Amino acid sequence: MGQSSAPFRVLVTAAAAGIGRAIAAAFMHSGASVHVCDLSEALLVDFKAAHSGLGVTRADVSDPAQVERLFQEVEAQMGGLDILVNNVGVSGPTAAVDEVSIADWQSTLAVNLNSHFYCMRKAVPLLKAAGGGSIVSISSTAGLMGYPMRAPYAASKWALIGLTKTLAMELGEFNIRVNAVCPGSVEGPRMDRVIAAEAKARNIAEDTVRDGYQRQASLRTFVRAQDIANMVLFLCSEAGERISGQALSVDGNIETARN
Repeated sequence: MGQSSAPFRVLVTAAAAGIGRAIAAAFMHSGASVHVCDLSEALLVDFKAAHSGLGVTRADVSDPAQVERLFQEVEAQMGGLDILVNNVGVSGPTAAVDEVSIADWQSTLAVNLNSHFYCMRKAVPLLKAAGGGSIVSISSTAGLMGYPMRAPYAASKWALIGLTKTLAMELGEFNIRVNAVCPGSVEGPRMDRVIAAEAKARNIAEDTVRDGYQRQASLRTFVRAQDIANMVLFLCSEAGERISGQALSVDGNIETARN
């Protein structure tokens, strides 16, 4: 990260619930100064109530103007930045490619890809000013293997890995490391919604879909949000200071793209 001995200054996007909240809480527990953004005012209020030192901004990071405002608030609160965690993402539609609407395609890429770029381009000058730092984007095993019936999602997650590897090349000389974490099936409400949508699209029982996802992994289990948070902290720590340009899976070893 940077050269200062002060606590790391961290921004986590879409962090009021799920994986993002686990990541932000883990950084706070490690002593970092943390700012988060999310679309849900209610969830931000709840998170702030549990962590009084947390900085919060309600923002849609697929909107460049709101990203500008977010980074103004980050600079005002923390005076700079050492770590950006691009966590924001949506599942997108569950449908065959010829049934995916143009609007659904565009909205999925706007959130899953464009927002990461918007945040990266604002974060990089701050990381350079800090003497170095770390960017971690949350991709997916769908960005390594593909994902039938989820073309917009898979395309956006593959693109994140390309963006990660490119920026690692661009920014290495500035002591800025750039990595992607690729979760498999993460237990929780979002995965429940994915399973329900796939069961409906395939006209099969939700339990059948859930069992298929579990059987995809060698460990025969879903991963937890905390597992993802642990990997992100490792990558941003001194222990991970020689790791850059990587797409690292936390998935129990997914064996196949089909379930």
